[in-house]
Amino acid sequence: MRFCIIKRFFLIYAIALLAFTGCASLVEKTGKILDGSGFAEKTIAVYRAADVEIQEVQNKAGERSVIIMLEQFPTMKIRGSTPDEQGEFSLASLDYLGGNSHGWNEYRLELSGTGNLAMDEALAILSIPHEIEAVQITSGRIRRYDTRITGTEALTSLRNRRERILALAEWMNSGESPAGSVRAGTAPAETARKDFETYWKPILFPEMVSKKNRPQSWQQENDLWVKAEDIRWNTGYTERAFPELLRSIRDSGTMLRDWEEAIDWLYIEYEWNRIAELLSREIHLIRAKK
Repeated sequence: MRFCIIKRFFLIYAIALLAFTGCASLVEKTGKILDGSGFAEKTIAVYRAADVEIQEVQNKAGERSVIIMLEQFPTMKIRGSTPDEQGEFSLASLDYLGGNSHGWNEYRLELSGTGNLAMDEALAILSIPHEIEAVQITSGRIRRYDTRITGTEALTSLRNRRERILALAEWMNSGESPAGSVRAGTAPAETARKDFETYWKPILFPEMVSKKNRPQSWQQENDLWVKAEDIRWNTGYTERAFPELLRSIRDSGTMLRDWEEAIDWLYIEYEWNRIAELLSREIHLIRAKK
């Protein structure tokens, strides 16, 4: 009984860290402790630039790969093969681990593409000048409070969520507004994570913010309301502000769940073109001392 209480306390504490810490390594290590994979790989070398880090790692079978991490997107890692003699390497996956107030989403998204990476005892030079193609989520896990979702159920849920997030991110970036929309336009380019949340939450969920932060004229006299997820949603606003594809997602509360449980995931998809543009440059990194 005592062990169960201690285990439950650790789980709650770890989830809180996942939700509220801004430290990428802490999020990563907490997730690894909880899923038991903390010792699956060892780090051979680390190279760092101002906002990019590359790790060369080796698994228990002796196979090596490289991991690319971006400071502004701490919940994701891009994994690739070890470079050949010409410095060419293949992209393999995007690994995501993002926490929220009661759990986390974790998945591996298969990638297709190639890049160039030269590494020596002092320096590394990285560039991915070609298109990075996202293929499909191939594995994943979900934690909601004490419930752990794995296997086919998790895969289905994560793939469905990805389709919704992609649709929402595409609309956010389109700059298009349906007739009569109250949308204020797209957020400024290169938006920081906090600014992204501050800008978009009142547009997506005016019901969830204070009156002073709601879009002007978001509510009209003949608007109809529907209750879902314990929230009364203004369906009139939904129809005016959102394309048809997203309306049922918002009015059912599903969009709010995606926002609350996977906002960092949405942020990555929203900023994906900027991520790809950053990686297309020639990035010089210095090898860190052990």
